[in-house]
Amino acid sequence: MSATSTTIATQKKTVSSRHALLEELIGIAVRHAGDQYLELANKLAGALIDATDGDTRLIQQRIRAGNLLRNRNFAFLHLATSALGKALRREIAELAPTAKPATRAPVQALSLVSLEEMDNKVALGGASKPFESLYADALQTLNVRLAFLLERDILRMSQNPFRPAVFLAALQQAWLEFDPEEESNGLLQPWLKPGMFIELAPMLEALSLALQSKGVLPGSVDGYQRRKADGGAAARPRPNQQVLAQQLRQFFASSDVAGSAAGEIVDGIASGMLGADGGVDLSIPDLPASALAAGNNWAPNAGQTTHGQVVGAAAVAAQASWPQGPARGFSSAAISNEDAQRQAQLHARQPLLTYLAELQKAVPYESIGSLAAVAGGGNVFYLPNLKQAMPEGSLSRADESTIDLLSAVFDTVFRDQSISPETRELIRFLQIPVLKAALVDKNFFFQEAHPARRLLELLSRMGWEQRKGPDDPLFQAMQRSVDRVGRDYDNEMTVFTEAVNELEAQIQAEEKAAAAAIAAPIAAALKQEKVAESNKLAKNAVALRIGTGEVIAIIEAFLEQRWVSVLTIAYSVEDDKPGAVNNATKTMDDLIWSVRPKFSADDRKQLIARLPGMLSALNKWLDVIKWQDADRLRFFAELAECHASIVRAPIEMSAERQVEIAMQVARQAAERRLALQAQAAAIAPVAEEGDEAAVEVDSLTRGMWLAFEEADGGSRKVKLAWISPRRTLYIFSTAARQEAFSLSGDELLRRLRAGSAQVLHAEGVVAVALSQALSRGAHSDAGTNQPAAG
Repeated sequence: MSATSTTIATQKKTVSSRHALLEELIGIAVRHAGDQYLELANKLAGALIDATDGDTRLIQQRIRAGNLLRNRNFAFLHLATSALGKALRREIAELAPTAKPATRAPVQALSLVSLEEMDNKVALGGASKPFESLYADALQTLNVRLAFLLERDILRMSQNPFRPAVFLAALQQAWLEFDPEEESNGLLQPWLKPGMFIELAPMLEALSLALQSKGVLPGSVDGYQRRKADGGAAARPRPNQQVLAQQLRQFFASSDVAGSAAGEIVDGIASGMLGADGGVDLSIPDLPASALAAGNNWAPNAGQTTHGQVVGAAAVAAQASWPQGPARGFSSAAISNEDAQRQAQLHARQPLLTYLAELQKAVPYESIGSLAAVAGGGNVFYLPNLKQAMPEGSLSRADESTIDLLSAVFDTVFRDQSISPETRELIRFLQIPVLKAALVDKNFFFQEAHPARRLLELLSRMGWEQRKGPDDPLFQAMQRSVDRVGRDYDNEMTVFTEAVNELEAQIQAEEKAAAAAIAAPIAAALKQEKVAESNKLAKNAVALRIGTGEVIAIIEAFLEQRWVSVLTIAYSVEDDKPGAVNNATKTMDDLIWSVRPKFSADDRKQLIARLPGMLSALNKWLDVIKWQDADRLRFFAELAECHASIVRAPIEMSAERQVEIAMQVARQAAERRLALQAQAAAIAPVAEEGDEAAVEVDSLTRGMWLAFEEADGGSRKVKLAWISPRRTLYIFSTAARQEAFSLSGDELLRRLRAGSAQVLHAEGVVAVALSQALSRGAHSDAGTNQPAAG
């Protein structure tokens, strides 16, 4: 019973903590927006009053609404903040991990969708597009963290409760409550554009920082390790950070050290050994020549060094015996109280750190600039030889564990043929400095942002670009970073940070140069994406109207074949020519209305009055898309015949007959709508549950490497150089930073699903090496612990 109660209490606590954090996020968003709503109200009021386009009636409506907004701005502030809070809670409620979509009643399938609702959806999609492009990076980072918080594999832009569309819709809802006049409903929305809306960037940053401060996936999208569905057994396993951290804690805690706990290494036994009464001889012999001069013939974790080799290789490091006394390699600065345990560990390792500092001085860092000398067999220290050369018992089990894990990390780097030989030679020089850093701070294994780990990851990643030669600026920066770390013996944590900063600055400069080199393809891709997005919005707008089933066949064919092109152009030029979308949409709706039955004389008079303007607008837009063939004349002839039949129909009709006709029209519309839905469902691709490829595409970031199959059966490795704001286009470059090719998001997804493309090294080399090493150890332990067959 106690175990069950504890489990339930833990679950309640987890849910409660998540709920509290979500409420905190809502409060942050409402506060940031509320601080700007008064200023926004004044700006909108001024814009409404000063606008001079349109007819006299529209200008008067704007002036009235602008004065109302200016005089009652505090009332608008209250409505806007209230509407935003409700909208955010509604959006978050739909994303709750335990929430399940409600089963739609069969009756709802026959319900009609109003044109007003369709207009709102289309207008909202068009209005939010510029904001989504402007804040694409911040929104993507927030997507990643919210997905982690809400226990989802991915969170798409349309699911983010803090996306711009939610703020725009909430403001429109507040405006409808503020000014209930029907004629004022659409006055505000055309003005809601970047520069005439609240600034979302500070709010998005505050939301990300709030999540990060609570430990919800710290870091940006670039550092996010993708969370995979458990069902993808065929996919290549990737180390989950939480699982890896738990494995590391168990690995270190298994050192049989008194007082050890998960995540902390307490060298109590090792500290006792160092005492005078410990009775353990910790003097380490001189490092054998095989450790210092192994050259390129050395292979990590190769066969054990024989006793004769250790004894016979004496004098190479005669100066590097293990002296007692203060540790060299790290300054003895004052530390905080919470680091007292780490200070005890550092004191316990003083002899080892001092010994390593002496070995570090013997490493030929001056030969870094001459890689040929290194390749020819320079004196480079190797981790496995250190452990092999020491007598049993001279190292604590925690230190042995650290050396074993680091040996696995460097082994992974040295065996990776994708990393250039020059870069691998550079990384060889980092073994002693990285070992010293890991001995002092176990966060090297747990935190990707650890300076020593970050430097190792950067060098490995840059090695993929096959940087060669002394004239390459980035390779020179890599050499300087390694040389700086290797020659500093006192403040290596600081020097690691400085080396990383210098290297990252050079990488950023290189990326800017690379972006300039492919500026023309990027510009073309942005234009292509804008057209594609406009076409998508246009098709959606037409589909919403056709989907009601109330559009007659001739108009349906016209909208699909011609008006989609019109709306595509309207959406494309909306930024430069505001109002284009509204004009094209209104013309489309007027056309649909004009062919509906008109039962009263007033409706027919209204039709006759509106026909000239509607036909003029139709012809202007059709001229824009250059539709000038005989089909255009045929369409207008059929349209004129349809209008004539409506006007000539008998007016005198009983109420029962009107109801009968209305019911017949509604039934036909419902049948038509269901047929269209079935047709669309048959054509639409079936989304696979837990689609690994879709998760992979959504998680791609700039700088990642992919391999594509060639026609001859070979493989081509390229780097992801650019992703469009809406992630519909991807540009890849070669190692020489030249454009290789570009792919649409759909095509890239298809290739990943087919297996003709795959992501290479999506995780850092350290995480991969640690995961593999711990997995091998777990399998070895499982084999050892199996009971013998009786």
